[in-house]
Amino acid sequence: MIEIDAFLSFNIAVSLLLGGKLITRWSRTLQRYSIPEAVTGGVLCAAAVAVIYGLTGRQVHFTLGARDFLLLMFFASIGLNSDLRSLLAGGRPLAVLLGLATVFMLMQNLLGVGLAELFGLPAAAGLMAGSISLTGGAGTTMAWAPVFTGLYGVSNAAEIGLAASTAGLIAACVIGGPMATWLIRRHRLSGPAGEPLEVGAPPAAREPLDYFAVLWALLVINLAVLGGMALHGLIDSAGLTLPRFVTCLIAGIVIRNVTPAWARLRLAQLWPGMQQGMALISDIALGLFLVMALMGLQLWELSGVLRFILVAIALQVALTVAWTLFVVFRAMGADYEAAVTCAGFGGITLGSTATAIANITAVAQQYGAAHQAFIIVPLVCGFFIDLVNAAVIAAFLAVLA
Repeated sequence: MIEIDAFLSFNIAVSLLLGGKLITRWSRTLQRYSIPEAVTGGVLCAAAVAVIYGLTGRQVHFTLGARDFLLLMFFASIGLNSDLRSLLAGGRPLAVLLGLATVFMLMQNLLGVGLAELFGLPAAAGLMAGSISLTGGAGTTMAWAPVFTGLYGVSNAAEIGLAASTAGLIAACVIGGPMATWLIRRHRLSGPAGEPLEVGAPPAAREPLDYFAVLWALLVINLAVLGGMALHGLIDSAGLTLPRFVTCLIAGIVIRNVTPAWARLRLAQLWPGMQQGMALISDIALGLFLVMALMGLQLWELSGVLRFILVAIALQVALTVAWTLFVVFRAMGADYEAAVTCAGFGGITLGSTATAIANITAVAQQYGAAHQAFIIVPLVCGFFIDLVNAAVIAAFLAVLA
């Protein structure tokens, strides 16, 4: 095994993100379909690591300790930009999106079970190529794998789940931007004029992005992360499970909305570029996180169940695209916010929260702000969907038993 230490791994991630941005700047195709720059660099690294393994038999292991903290910084900054009145107004879209994702998980598992039986595998194995690995991700896969191996006789449950999760993550990175772009152009939609973006400093900023603006932004983001970690500790001690990035999102929302209006106004007067500094920091944090997540993929794990996985993922992706374009878009209002939300739906059902956010970020940076999407998509991805998925999996296992 080739071990790469934390410092070198971090700098490789920075180089990959820069490379992805340069490649995207030169490629009209990547720009046209809003493929995130981090995905371009990260996938190239994952492919190179797979080639090294294929030629030498040696695995490349990156030390990615900074990865999870970068995600916490990103979601803390999203919360700090969230006005409570706008969040409460988004209650109905949140419920609708969760309902759409729930129905999709049922279809996802029915498709997985049917394919497993077609390939001569145990029916329960199909769930490992369904909502367990695709909606749940690698963490949910590894949590359920021993159950499937011990109780349902699926000896390679972990391999099937990890392979499906890996392939789904890559697919989700690729389809999100193109789906939103197609909807925006077909229906002639546009983002709100003049609205500030949640991430990414605009190239022609009117307010100065100076030293104090960035420093204040960094301090506030870190305070929100500290608050989120403290909240996570309290919830964990109560015996409940909630991802850290969700508690950081909540902490950011609380700080943003309990801070007196006069204090926020005074800061804006002293350092008007602070919001831009926060957007820039969150953009860099998300980009580096996604690059690191893709760097850690081990593509050769797909080889053992390659044919089943390829067919399953191809059909799951086709189902996702059809459901997103023809059901989700209309149910979410058939407007610009709905189109941006559709960019993240593939991350909900095929990838991860980071993938969903990276997709809607790429679309928002090209077409305009989408404040509602940046709230409801991570809440569905990071909290509600895991609870519903557990109930869906249990229901399917009860039927298959």
